[in-house]
Amino acid sequence: MKIIAIANQKGGVGKTTTAVNLGCALAEQGVRVLIIDLDPQGNATSSFGLQELEGESLYEPLLGTATIVDKILPTRVDRVFIVPADLDLAGAEVEIARLDNHLTRLAETLAPLRSDNTFDFVLLDCPPSLGILMTNALAAADELLTPIQCEYFALEGLVKIVRIIEQVRDSGANDRLEIGGIVMTMFDSRTNLSAQVVADVRAHFGERVYEAVIPRTVRLSEAPSFGKSVLEHDPNGTGARAYRALAVEFLQRHPV
Repeated sequence: MKIIAIANQKGGVGKTTTAVNLGCALAEQGVRVLIIDLDPQGNATSSFGLQELEGESLYEPLLGTATIVDKILPTRVDRVFIVPADLDLAGAEVEIARLDNHLTRLAETLAPLRSDNTFDFVLLDCPPSLGILMTNALAAADELLTPIQCEYFALEGLVKIVRIIEQVRDSGANDRLEIGGIVMTMFDSRTNLSAQVVADVRAHFGERVYEAVIPRTVRLSEAPSFGKSVLEHDPNGTGARAYRALAVEFLQRHPV
């Protein structure tokens, strides 16, 4: 089982979109996926139409009053499971910070899943901040998958992510953490800027950048409002095809 943190301290770059649609595309390939929604806003949760649930988040497991197994729920997508999020997670930020092992609470919470191998991949959908929840995700992950929007400040954001990884390593919380992959998102083929940003990121990070590029499409943006992944909402569209291509490439890098 591999734990992949899908993280970027910047908001609106496609973290949740990638967690949900990559997870569903991997499931189409016969892979068992657990998505853990670590964002108190619960966007990954609502992408599966589960936003009405309460008390089913990672809040209690992180504080040691329940196990993660109690919080895993099936979705309507075969082989995709989720640990939902709710606003209680915002309170967990404060409460975990008071604990001695505040950086490794999530790693300890996920330990039972590592031992039983029920899932092939655990995807951690991180909040867009540098708080306790994101730091815990980085401390628990085997590697980082970073969505980067095709815009002018993309490289600047990547430099910050590299610094964060160095801080997590130096803290001793996770000395194996590295950027395993970079996914270019919101690519607009009508602009020269998008192509230039992709070229610049590839020049700096080489093979870490996935060949599959996620386009900016209306269908991809509107799918969550229907409580669906884009693979359900628009299965033959450019967004669905892009995430299927990403899943194939992902499995080439991480054979099951």
